[in-house]
Formats: sequence, structure tokens, C-alpha cells
Amino acid sequence: MTTASILDELEPAQDAKTSLTQKAYRRIEEMIVTLQLKPGEVLSESALAEQLAIGRTPIREALQALGREGLVVILPRRGILVSELDVQRQLKLLEVRRELERLMARKAARRARADEKSAFIEIAEGMRAAAKEADELAFMRFDRHLNLLLCRAARNEFLENAMALTHGLSRRFWFQHHKEVGDLPLCATLHADLAEAVGRGIEDGAADASDRLLDYVESYTRKTLDTLG
Repeated sequence: MTTASILDELEPAQDAKTSLTQKAYRRIEEMIVTLQLKPGEVLSESALAEQLAIGRTPIREALQALGREGLVVILPRRGILVSELDVQRQLKLLEVRRELERLMARKAARRARADEKSAFIEIAEGMRAAAKEADELAFMRFDRHLNLLLCRAARNEFLENAMALTHGLSRRFWFQHHKEVGDLPLCATLHADLAEAVGRGIEDGAADASDRLLDYVESYTRKTLDTLG
């Protein structure tokens, strides 16, 4: 199974409208996370529709989903803005993310099907390749694949809904500051360790890998705070 097919399976399109909404969501989310759309920038439905060659209704639905995840702010009668980056808010998010991700890693290691375990191993290999090449875009995409697969394999809709509020914000924060204080090869390797432990069904190992990853992420975030004075 290829990584592309994993993503397609994780986000299946039920009909043409749903497919376009998912396409719009993926494209806009990546543009926000990789700072092609910058914090505070005003977004135009019509401009995005023209740029992405997607109708305004799927664009509007995608923006509503991104609003629920905190990546955009929808102001009635005033417009839609890309949300601002806030280090203190990120630290609060990490307090929640640490506990949720440890639980998710354990449950995924226990509950993942055989084909999902194979997919985790494939993602781990992709992450290690991204680490070797210091390929930030490949890392960002594999990170999204890993997050989606963890959510599915854990088989707990309440956990999945809670985690959905953290992933995009966390990836964008990392992308914003990784060149100043980050270590992409280390970060990608820590993600690979997590994916591999889950793929091998090692519950304690997955929980430990999750904690090591969050230790790094918290350290990274605090270094960012120091650089901002």
C-alpha cells in the first residue's frame, strides 16, 4: 500500500461534492500550515476558488472546518482571517496534546489491524527518508498521514475529535520556527520511532516514543519563546 493510497483511504470521498470539499480542505490547510497563507492574512472565498479551481461552496465548507480547528477565524460580516501564532497558547495546547497522544499511541498499538500496522511501518520509513534528506515538505505530509492513521487505528471517536483540534496548529507552529530553533532530522526520527512502535504493536514502546516526541516539541516551543524575548 502506498502512502498516497493510505491518505485516500483515510479520507474517502463519498460523492463529488464531498471530494471537492476534501480537496479544498487539504490544499488550504497545507497552504496555512506551510505559511503560504500567513497569520493575520484576510482570505477571500472567491480568490481561493479561482486559485484552486474549486467552486465557492466547497471552499466555504473547507474554511468552516478550518475554523473549527483554529487555523482560521471567521468574523461575521467582517471576513475570514488566518489565525495568529501564539507561543503561550501553543504551550497550553501541548499540555493537552501530551496526554492525548500517549493514550492514542497505546490504543493504536493495541487496536491497529494488520494492514494499518504495515502502513505505520511504511510511514516510519518515509519519515526516516525525510530525516536523511532534511525534506521539510515530505516531513509535513508524512506527519499528516501519521496523525490521521493514529486517529483511525485508536478506534475512539472522542479521542479522534479532541486530537483534530491540535494537529494543524502544531504543524504550523513547527513550520514557522523550525529554521531558527528546530532540528528537522531529529523531529522526523522521533516521529518515525513512534510510527514504528505502533506498527509493531508495542504499547509501552509507543507510549514512550510519544513522550520523547512531546519532550522535543515542548523544548522546541520554549526555545522559540526565548528567541522572542
